[in-house]
Amino acid sequence: MKNPVWSSDIVVAHSGRLARSFRQWTGRDLLSGASTLAELAQKLFVAPFVVVSHGDEADPVLNYGNATALALWEMSWEEFTRTPSRLTAEAPNRRERARLLETVARRGFIEDYSGIRISKTGRRFRIARAIVWNVPAEAGQARGQAAMFDQWRFIRQVTP
Repeated sequence: MKNPVWSSDIVVAHSGRLARSFRQWTGRDLLSGASTLAELAQKLFVAPFVVVSHGDEADPVLNYGNATALALWEMSWEEFTRTPSRLTAEAPNRRERARLLETVARRGFIEDYSGIRISKTGRRFRIARAIVWNVPAEAGQARGQAAMFDQWRFIRQVTP
């Protein structure tokens, strides 16, 4: 049997980085009640809210999505972590998304972001009250940005 995604050393370490950087910027816990990094990784992966992150490549690629994010974007872990993060927004919304990420890079984090995103199959949804924050580099690890939100609604598709 294959080990769960959240149990790999890389995901456990990244989960800790996400939680530490969230606390650094917001002063709040991303998730409470975990006594070890492994427990944090498991709880974060199965949390009922979305947590995603990407690296700092020229065209940043997603490097984490919890189970709620994977279901929302209708992708497997393998698909998700190979996807350029810009593709989570429709082409007309990408410029606004790029401005958001530039603002986060300068300020460290923002709260109460909303925007339209699109799943692999084309389902559009509006996210609301998202927190987006910088994930600083640690001990040779690349830096990036992360987001969490617990409010979204699907946008009804209009058929011609």
